[in-house]
Amino acid sequence: MNSCFNKSYLFRPINRNSHIAVLSVKIVSGVPTNSCFIKVWDSRSLRLASSLATARQSVVSYKVDEPRKPKKKVALFLGYNGTPYQGMQINPAAHTVEGVLFKALCAAGAVSKSNSVDPKKVQLQRAARTDKGVHAACNVVSLKMIGYDDKQMINRINAALLSDPIRVWGYVETQRSFSAKNSCGSRIYEYMLPSYALKCLEPIRTLKNTKITLNPSIYHSDFIPLPSSNEELENRQETPSMRYVKLIDTEKLRSYRIDTERLERFEAALSLYKGTHNFHNYTNGKAFEDMSANRHIISVEVNGPKLISGMEWLSVKLHGNSFMIHQIRKMIAMAVLCTRANSPLTIIPKSFESTKINIPKAPSSGLLLDRPDFMAYNNLIMLRQKEGTTTKNILSFDVHQKEIEAFKEQFLYPHIVKTEIAERVFDTFLASTEPYLDTNYGYFLSGKS
Repeated sequence: MNSCFNKSYLFRPINRNSHIAVLSVKIVSGVPTNSCFIKVWDSRSLRLASSLATARQSVVSYKVDEPRKPKKKVALFLGYNGTPYQGMQINPAAHTVEGVLFKALCAAGAVSKSNSVDPKKVQLQRAARTDKGVHAACNVVSLKMIGYDDKQMINRINAALLSDPIRVWGYVETQRSFSAKNSCGSRIYEYMLPSYALKCLEPIRTLKNTKITLNPSIYHSDFIPLPSSNEELENRQETPSMRYVKLIDTEKLRSYRIDTERLERFEAALSLYKGTHNFHNYTNGKAFEDMSANRHIISVEVNGPKLISGMEWLSVKLHGNSFMIHQIRKMIAMAVLCTRANSPLTIIPKSFESTKINIPKAPSSGLLLDRPDFMAYNNLIMLRQKEGTTTKNILSFDVHQKEIEAFKEQFLYPHIVKTEIAERVFDTFLASTEPYLDTNYGYFLSGKS
Protein backbone atom coordinates (compact mmCIF):
# COMPACT_ATOMS: atom_id res chain seq x y z
CA MET A 1 0.00 0.00 0.00
CA ASN A 2 1.36 3.40 -0.98
CA SER A 3 1.94 5.85 1.84
CA CYS A 4 0.90 9.42 1.14
CA PHE A 5 1.50 12.51 3.25
CA ASN A 6 2.36 16.20 2.97
CA LYS A 7 5.61 17.70 4.19
CA SER A 8 6.15 21.42 4.72
CA TYR A 9 9.38 23.39 4.45
CA LEU A 10 9.80 26.82 6.08
CA PHE A 11 12.09 29.37 4.35
CA ARG A 12 13.49 32.07 6.64
CA PRO A 13 13.18 35.74 5.56
CA ILE A 14 16.31 37.44 4.22
CA ASN A 15 15.52 40.56 6.23
CA ARG A 16 12.76 41.92 8.46
CA ASN A 17 10.78 43.16 5.47
CA SER A 18 10.97 39.90 3.54
CA HIS A 19 8.18 37.40 3.10
CA ILE A 20 8.14 33.95 4.67
CA ALA A 21 7.34 31.07 2.34
CA VAL A 22 6.04 27.64 3.30
CA LEU A 23 6.38 24.95 0.62
CA SER A 24 4.02 21.99 1.01
CA VAL A 25 5.13 18.95 -1.01
CA LYS A 26 3.05 15.82 -1.56
CA ILE A 27 5.06 12.66 -0.75
CA VAL A 28 3.95 9.33 -2.28
CA SER A 29 5.80 6.19 -1.17
CA GLY A 30 8.76 8.28 -0.12
CA VAL A 31 9.05 10.04 -3.52
CA PRO A 32 8.21 13.79 -3.84
CA THR A 33 5.86 14.65 -6.70
CA ASN A 34 5.24 17.93 -8.54
CA SER A 35 1.97 18.35 -6.64
CA CYS A 36 2.70 21.26 -4.33
CA PHE A 37 1.39 24.48 -2.84
CA ILE A 38 3.57 27.51 -2.14
CA LYS A 39 2.12 29.93 0.38
CA VAL A 40 3.75 33.24 1.26
CA TRP A 41 3.02 35.32 4.34
CA ASP A 42 4.02 38.86 5.07
CA SER A 43 6.81 38.60 7.67
CA ARG A 44 5.57 41.59 9.73
CA SER A 45 2.03 40.21 10.08
CA LEU A 46 3.53 36.80 10.92
CA ARG A 47 5.55 38.29 13.78
CA LEU A 48 2.40 39.92 15.18
CA ALA A 49 0.23 36.85 14.68
CA SER A 50 -0.02 34.02 17.16
CA SER A 51 0.10 31.35 14.43
CA LEU A 52 0.31 30.78 10.71
CA ALA A 53 -3.45 30.43 10.59
CA THR A 54 -3.98 34.03 11.73
CA ALA A 55 -1.17 35.57 9.68
CA ARG A 56 -2.05 37.55 6.55
CA GLN A 57 -1.57 35.34 3.49
CA SER A 58 -0.32 37.41 0.52
CA VAL A 59 0.44 34.93 -2.28
CA VAL A 60 -0.66 31.41 -3.21
CA SER A 61 1.02 29.78 -6.21
CA TYR A 62 -0.27 27.17 -8.65
CA LYS A 63 -0.76 23.45 -8.15
CA VAL A 64 0.39 20.94 -10.75
CA ASP A 65 -0.59 17.33 -10.26
CA GLU A 66 1.77 15.23 -12.39
CA PRO A 67 4.63 12.84 -11.59
CA ARG A 68 8.14 14.13 -11.93
CA LYS A 69 10.01 12.72 -14.91
CA PRO A 70 13.78 12.70 -15.51
CA LYS A 71 15.14 15.24 -18.01
CA LYS A 72 18.21 15.14 -20.19
CA LYS A 73 19.94 17.93 -22.08
CA VAL A 74 19.64 17.33 -25.83
CA ALA A 75 20.54 19.02 -29.11
CA LEU A 76 17.50 19.05 -31.42
CA PHE A 77 18.01 19.28 -35.22
CA LEU A 78 15.31 21.03 -37.27
CA GLY A 79 14.68 22.69 -40.63
CA TYR A 80 12.06 25.28 -41.59
CA ASN A 81 10.72 27.63 -44.22
CA GLY A 82 11.03 31.04 -42.55
CA THR A 83 8.52 32.91 -44.74
CA PRO A 84 5.54 32.90 -42.32
CA TYR A 85 7.63 33.69 -39.24
CA GLN A 86 9.03 36.85 -37.69
CA GLY A 87 12.39 35.26 -37.06
CA MET A 88 13.69 32.27 -35.11
CA GLN A 89 13.95 33.44 -31.50
CA ILE A 90 10.89 33.14 -29.29
CA ASN A 91 9.00 36.39 -28.69
CA PRO A 92 5.62 36.44 -26.93
CA ALA A 93 4.42 39.28 -29.14
CA ALA A 94 5.43 37.65 -32.45
CA HIS A 95 4.87 34.49 -34.50
CA THR A 96 8.30 32.83 -34.42
CA VAL A 97 9.80 29.45 -35.28
CA GLU A 98 10.90 28.84 -31.70
CA GLY A 99 7.48 29.77 -30.31
CA VAL A 100 5.73 27.26 -32.58
CA LEU A 101 8.37 24.61 -31.86
CA PHE A 102 8.04 25.01 -28.08
CA LYS A 103 4.26 24.52 -28.26
CA ALA A 104 4.82 21.34 -30.31
CA LEU A 105 7.36 20.06 -27.76
CA CYS A 106 4.81 20.60 -24.98
CA ALA A 107 2.05 18.91 -26.98
CA ALA A 108 4.29 15.92 -27.72
CA GLY A 109 5.20 15.44 -24.05
CA ALA A 110 8.85 16.50 -24.42
CA VAL A 111 8.23 19.32 -21.93
CA SER A 112 6.21 18.88 -18.74
CA LYS A 113 3.08 20.90 -17.97
CA SER A 114 4.82 22.66 -15.10
CA ASN A 115 7.61 23.83 -17.46
CA SER A 116 5.31 24.68 -20.38
CA VAL A 117 4.68 28.19 -19.02
CA ASP A 118 8.26 29.39 -19.65
CA PRO A 119 10.89 28.10 -22.16
CA LYS A 120 13.64 29.28 -19.81
CA LYS A 121 12.66 26.49 -17.40
CA VAL A 122 14.02 23.94 -19.88
CA GLN A 123 17.00 26.15 -20.87
CA LEU A 124 15.84 26.55 -24.48
CA GLN A 125 18.60 28.02 -26.69
CA ARG A 126 19.21 28.21 -30.43
CA ALA A 127 22.48 27.96 -32.41
CA ALA A 128 21.56 30.62 -34.98
CA ARG A 129 19.00 33.40 -34.57
CA THR A 130 17.71 33.69 -38.14
CA ASP A 131 15.89 36.91 -39.08
CA LYS A 132 12.38 37.40 -40.43
CA GLY A 133 11.75 35.40 -43.60
CA VAL A 134 15.07 33.51 -43.45
CA HIS A 135 14.95 29.73 -43.93
CA ALA A 136 17.03 26.95 -42.38
CA ALA A 137 17.99 23.58 -43.81
CA CYS A 138 19.23 22.65 -40.35
CA ASN A 139 19.31 24.70 -37.17
CA VAL A 140 19.97 23.37 -33.66
CA VAL A 141 18.19 24.11 -30.40
CA SER A 142 19.20 22.79 -26.98
CA LEU A 143 16.84 22.04 -24.09
CA LYS A 144 16.25 19.78 -21.10
CA MET A 145 13.81 17.23 -22.47
CA ILE A 146 11.73 14.47 -20.93
CA GLY A 147 10.89 11.35 -22.89
CA TYR A 148 14.30 11.48 -24.58
CA ASP A 149 14.39 7.67 -24.74
CA ASP A 150 10.98 7.44 -26.43
CA LYS A 151 11.48 6.18 -30.00
CA GLN A 152 8.20 7.81 -31.09
CA MET A 153 9.06 11.27 -29.73
CA ILE A 154 10.20 12.69 -33.09
CA ASN A 155 7.04 11.43 -34.78
CA ARG A 156 4.88 13.06 -32.10
CA ILE A 157 6.71 16.38 -32.36
CA ASN A 158 6.39 16.42 -36.16
CA ALA A 159 2.71 15.44 -35.87
CA ALA A 160 2.20 18.56 -33.73
CA LEU A 161 3.92 20.60 -36.48
CA LEU A 162 1.92 19.29 -39.45
CA SER A 163 0.27 22.67 -40.10
CA ASP A 164 3.64 24.48 -40.02
CA PRO A 165 6.62 24.34 -42.45
CA ILE A 166 8.92 23.09 -39.66
CA ARG A 167 10.44 19.61 -39.50
CA VAL A 168 12.48 18.05 -36.69
CA TRP A 169 15.19 15.66 -37.92
CA GLY A 170 16.29 14.15 -34.63
CA TYR A 171 18.16 14.83 -31.41
CA VAL A 172 21.33 13.82 -29.58
CA GLU A 173 21.91 13.67 -25.83
CA THR A 174 24.60 16.18 -24.81
CA GLN A 175 26.57 17.23 -21.78
CA ARG A 176 24.53 19.08 -19.15
CA SER A 177 26.58 22.23 -19.78
CA PHE A 178 25.84 22.21 -23.53
CA SER A 179 24.24 25.33 -24.99
CA ALA A 180 23.35 25.50 -28.68
CA LYS A 181 24.18 29.21 -28.65
CA ASN A 182 27.45 29.18 -26.70
CA SER A 183 28.79 25.83 -27.95
CA CYS A 184 28.33 26.80 -31.62
CA GLY A 185 31.67 27.82 -33.07
CA SER A 186 30.53 28.97 -36.52
CA ARG A 187 27.58 29.10 -38.93
CA ILE A 188 27.25 28.26 -42.62
CA TYR A 189 24.68 30.23 -44.62
CA GLU A 190 23.61 29.76 -48.22
CA TYR A 191 22.34 32.51 -50.50
CA MET A 192 20.47 31.62 -53.70
CA LEU A 193 20.31 34.24 -56.46
CA PRO A 194 19.34 34.20 -60.15
CA SER A 195 22.34 34.61 -62.43
CA TYR A 196 20.65 37.49 -64.33
CA ALA A 197 21.33 39.63 -61.24
CA LEU A 198 24.97 39.80 -62.42
CA LYS A 199 24.13 40.91 -65.96
CA CYS A 200 26.18 43.95 -67.01
CA LEU A 201 24.26 47.23 -67.06
CA GLU A 202 23.81 49.11 -70.32
CA PRO A 203 25.11 52.71 -70.06
CA ILE A 204 22.91 55.69 -70.85
CA ARG A 205 23.76 59.39 -70.81
CA THR A 206 22.18 61.97 -68.54
CA LEU A 207 20.64 64.74 -70.66
CA LYS A 208 22.18 68.22 -70.38
CA ASN A 209 18.88 69.83 -69.49
CA THR A 210 18.38 67.50 -66.50
CA LYS A 211 18.02 69.50 -63.28
CA ILE A 212 21.15 69.01 -61.19
CA THR A 213 21.53 69.76 -57.46
CA LEU A 214 24.66 69.58 -55.36
CA ASN A 215 24.02 67.31 -52.37
CA PRO A 216 27.21 66.75 -50.34
CA SER A 217 25.58 64.08 -48.17
CA ILE A 218 25.62 61.52 -51.01
CA TYR A 219 29.38 61.63 -51.54
CA HIS A 220 32.06 60.00 -49.41
CA SER A 221 35.64 61.28 -49.38
CA ASP A 222 37.24 57.83 -49.40
CA PHE A 223 35.24 56.72 -52.44
CA ILE A 224 34.48 59.70 -54.66
CA PRO A 225 35.86 63.27 -54.40
CA LEU A 226 33.26 65.86 -53.42
CA PRO A 227 32.45 68.16 -56.37
CA SER A 228 33.58 71.73 -55.77
CA SER A 229 30.76 73.25 -57.87
CA ASN A 230 27.58 72.51 -59.80
CA GLU A 231 29.58 72.87 -63.01
CA GLU A 232 31.95 70.07 -61.96
CA LEU A 233 28.98 67.93 -60.96
CA GLU A 234 27.35 68.56 -64.37
CA ASN A 235 30.54 67.55 -66.15
CA ARG A 236 30.63 64.32 -64.16
CA GLN A 237 27.06 63.46 -65.02
CA GLU A 238 27.86 63.92 -68.71
CA THR A 239 29.85 60.68 -68.46
CA PRO A 240 27.99 57.39 -68.96
CA SER A 241 25.84 56.58 -65.94
CA MET A 242 24.55 53.09 -65.27
CA ARG A 243 20.75 52.99 -64.87
CA TYR A 244 18.25 50.20 -64.53
CA VAL A 245 15.35 51.85 -66.33
CA LYS A 246 12.48 49.37 -65.98
CA LEU A 247 11.59 45.83 -65.06
CA ILE A 248 12.82 43.31 -67.62
CA ASP A 249 10.52 40.90 -69.42
CA THR A 250 10.23 37.64 -67.44
CA GLU A 251 11.21 35.49 -70.43
CA LYS A 252 14.42 37.46 -70.89
CA LEU A 253 15.26 36.92 -67.23
CA ARG A 254 14.70 33.17 -67.55
CA SER A 255 16.75 32.89 -70.74
CA TYR A 256 19.82 34.71 -69.39
CA ARG A 257 22.96 32.59 -69.03
CA ILE A 258 26.01 33.94 -67.23
CA ASP A 259 29.41 33.92 -68.94
CA THR A 260 32.65 32.71 -67.33
CA GLU A 261 34.21 36.17 -67.09
CA ARG A 262 31.28 37.65 -65.17
CA LEU A 263 31.05 34.66 -62.84
CA GLU A 264 34.76 34.90 -62.05
CA ARG A 265 34.42 38.60 -61.30
CA PHE A 266 31.60 37.83 -58.85
CA GLU A 267 33.73 35.13 -57.19
CA ALA A 268 36.67 37.58 -56.94
CA ALA A 269 34.44 40.18 -55.25
CA LEU A 270 33.16 37.66 -52.69
CA SER A 271 36.67 36.36 -51.93
CA LEU A 272 37.60 39.78 -50.54
CA TYR A 273 35.33 39.12 -47.54
CA LYS A 274 37.49 36.25 -46.28
CA GLY A 275 39.42 36.92 -43.09
CA THR A 276 38.73 39.26 -40.17
CA HIS A 277 37.29 42.66 -41.10
CA ASN A 278 35.29 45.51 -39.62
CA PHE A 279 31.77 45.08 -41.04
CA HIS A 280 30.28 48.22 -39.44
CA ASN A 281 28.91 49.28 -42.86
CA TYR A 282 27.16 45.93 -43.32
CA THR A 283 24.71 46.15 -40.42
CA ASN A 284 22.61 48.63 -38.45
CA GLY A 285 23.72 50.83 -35.57
CA LYS A 286 27.40 49.81 -35.40
CA ALA A 287 30.16 52.40 -35.17
CA PHE A 288 33.61 51.75 -36.64
CA GLU A 289 35.05 51.87 -33.10
CA ASP A 290 32.68 49.14 -31.89
CA MET A 291 34.79 46.00 -31.54
CA SER A 292 31.73 43.79 -32.03
CA ALA A 293 31.64 44.93 -35.68
CA ASN A 294 34.76 42.84 -36.33
CA ARG A 295 33.73 39.48 -37.79
CA HIS A 296 35.74 36.57 -39.17
CA ILE A 297 34.72 34.98 -42.48
CA ILE A 298 36.23 31.50 -42.82
CA SER A 299 35.29 30.78 -46.43
CA VAL A 300 33.07 31.90 -49.32
CA GLU A 301 32.14 29.40 -52.02
CA VAL A 302 30.13 29.93 -55.23
CA ASN A 303 28.38 26.91 -56.74
CA GLY A 304 26.58 26.72 -60.06
CA PRO A 305 25.19 27.85 -62.34
CA LYS A 306 22.24 25.47 -62.02
CA LEU A 307 18.96 25.43 -63.95
CA ILE A 308 15.82 25.38 -61.78
CA SER A 309 12.40 25.74 -63.46
CA GLY A 310 14.12 27.06 -66.59
CA MET A 311 15.95 29.86 -64.73
CA GLU A 312 19.69 29.86 -64.04
CA TRP A 313 20.69 30.13 -60.36
CA LEU A 314 23.88 30.51 -58.34
CA SER A 315 24.48 29.35 -54.77
CA VAL A 316 26.81 31.25 -52.43
CA LYS A 317 27.88 29.57 -49.18
CA LEU A 318 29.36 31.80 -46.50
CA HIS A 319 31.05 30.23 -43.47
CA GLY A 320 31.72 32.59 -40.57
CA ASN A 321 32.02 32.54 -36.80
CA SER A 322 28.93 34.73 -36.48
CA PHE A 323 26.97 37.27 -38.52
CA MET A 324 25.23 40.51 -37.59
CA ILE A 325 21.73 41.51 -38.64
CA HIS A 326 21.52 42.12 -42.43
CA GLN A 327 25.28 41.45 -42.81
CA ILE A 328 25.01 38.66 -45.38
CA ARG A 329 22.34 40.47 -47.43
CA LYS A 330 24.54 43.58 -47.63
CA MET A 331 27.61 41.51 -48.50
CA ILE A 332 25.71 39.90 -51.39
CA ALA A 333 24.32 43.25 -52.58
CA MET A 334 27.78 44.84 -52.58
CA ALA A 335 29.29 41.97 -54.62
CA VAL A 336 26.34 41.90 -57.05
CA LEU A 337 26.39 45.64 -57.74
CA CYS A 338 30.19 45.73 -58.09
CA THR A 339 29.88 42.99 -60.71
CA ARG A 340 26.94 44.57 -62.57
CA ALA A 341 28.42 48.04 -62.70
CA ASN A 342 31.99 46.84 -63.37
CA SER A 343 33.07 48.86 -60.34
CA PRO A 344 36.63 48.58 -59.01
CA LEU A 345 36.73 45.71 -56.51
CA THR A 346 38.89 47.88 -54.25
CA ILE A 347 35.58 49.34 -53.07
CA ILE A 348 35.07 46.27 -50.87
CA PRO A 349 38.30 46.55 -48.81
CA LYS A 350 37.61 50.29 -48.44
CA SER A 351 34.16 49.51 -47.04
CA PHE A 352 35.90 48.00 -43.99
CA GLU A 353 37.46 51.38 -43.19
CA SER A 354 36.05 54.11 -40.97
CA THR A 355 34.06 56.02 -43.63
CA LYS A 356 30.33 55.43 -43.25
CA ILE A 357 28.58 54.42 -46.49
CA ASN A 358 25.12 53.27 -47.41
CA ILE A 359 24.97 49.67 -48.65
CA PRO A 360 21.60 48.30 -49.87
CA LYS A 361 20.24 44.96 -48.66
CA ALA A 362 19.74 42.09 -51.10
CA PRO A 363 16.33 40.35 -50.81
CA SER A 364 15.87 38.07 -47.79
CA SER A 365 13.99 35.48 -49.86
CA GLY A 366 17.20 33.81 -51.08
CA LEU A 367 18.89 33.44 -47.69
CA LEU A 368 18.91 30.23 -45.68
CA LEU A 369 20.92 28.77 -42.81
CA ASP A 370 22.69 25.67 -44.11
CA ARG A 371 23.89 24.49 -40.71
CA PRO A 372 25.72 25.53 -37.53
CA ASP A 373 29.11 24.01 -36.72
CA PHE A 374 30.15 22.51 -33.35
CA MET A 375 33.76 21.53 -34.07
CA ALA A 376 35.18 22.46 -30.64
CA TYR A 377 32.40 20.64 -28.78
CA ASN A 378 32.75 17.56 -31.01
CA ASN A 379 36.53 17.49 -30.50
CA LEU A 380 36.00 17.57 -26.74
CA ILE A 381 33.49 14.69 -26.89
CA MET A 382 35.81 12.59 -29.10
CA LEU A 383 38.69 13.18 -26.67
CA ARG A 384 36.56 12.06 -23.72
CA GLN A 385 35.34 9.04 -25.68
CA LYS A 386 38.97 7.95 -26.11
CA GLU A 387 39.56 8.48 -22.40
CA GLY A 388 36.44 6.48 -21.61
CA THR A 389 34.96 9.31 -19.52
CA THR A 390 31.78 9.88 -21.56
CA THR A 391 29.16 7.91 -23.45
CA LYS A 392 27.82 11.00 -25.24
CA ASN A 393 27.92 11.22 -29.05
CA ILE A 394 29.17 14.07 -31.23
CA LEU A 395 26.71 16.37 -33.00
CA SER A 396 26.70 15.00 -36.53
CA PHE A 397 24.37 16.01 -39.36
CA ASP A 398 25.41 13.05 -41.52
CA VAL A 399 22.70 10.78 -40.07
CA HIS A 400 20.02 13.20 -41.31
CA GLN A 401 21.80 14.39 -44.47
CA LYS A 402 19.41 12.69 -46.91
CA GLU A 403 16.36 14.18 -45.15
CA ILE A 404 17.96 17.63 -45.02
CA GLU A 405 18.90 17.60 -48.73
CA ALA A 406 15.43 16.34 -49.65
CA PHE A 407 13.88 19.15 -47.60
CA LYS A 408 15.97 21.73 -49.45
CA GLU A 409 15.23 20.26 -52.87
CA GLN A 410 11.50 19.73 -52.28
CA PHE A 411 10.56 22.73 -50.15
CA LEU A 412 13.21 25.46 -49.77
CA TYR A 413 14.71 25.80 -53.27
CA PRO A 414 11.33 25.53 -55.08
CA HIS A 415 9.87 28.12 -52.71
CA ILE A 416 12.74 30.55 -53.41
CA VAL A 417 12.39 30.04 -57.18
CA LYS A 418 8.59 30.27 -57.11
CA THR A 419 8.76 33.52 -55.14
CA GLU A 420 11.25 35.00 -57.61
CA ILE A 421 9.17 34.05 -60.66
CA ALA A 422 5.89 35.25 -59.13
CA GLU A 423 7.12 38.42 -57.44
CA ARG A 424 10.31 39.19 -59.42
CA VAL A 425 12.07 39.89 -56.15
CA PHE A 426 15.58 40.46 -57.52
CA ASP A 427 14.35 42.34 -60.57
CA THR A 428 12.41 44.71 -58.30
CA PHE A 429 15.41 45.11 -55.96
CA LEU A 430 17.67 46.09 -58.85
CA ALA A 431 15.09 48.43 -60.36
CA SER A 432 14.68 50.23 -57.03
CA THR A 433 18.42 50.45 -56.33
CA GLU A 434 20.29 51.21 -59.53
CA PRO A 435 18.69 54.54 -60.48
CA TYR A 436 20.59 55.88 -57.46
CA LEU A 437 24.03 54.41 -58.17
CA ASP A 438 25.37 57.88 -59.01
CA THR A 439 23.69 59.49 -55.99
CA ASN A 440 22.93 57.44 -52.87
CA TYR A 441 25.51 54.80 -53.83
CA GLY A 442 28.00 57.03 -55.65
CA TYR A 443 30.99 54.93 -54.61
CA PHE A 444 30.02 52.24 -57.18
CA LEU A 445 30.82 54.65 -60.02
CA SER A 446 33.96 56.23 -58.51
CA GLY A 447 37.21 55.43 -60.29
CA LYS A 448 35.47 54.29 -63.48
CA SER A 449 36.81 55.49 -66.80
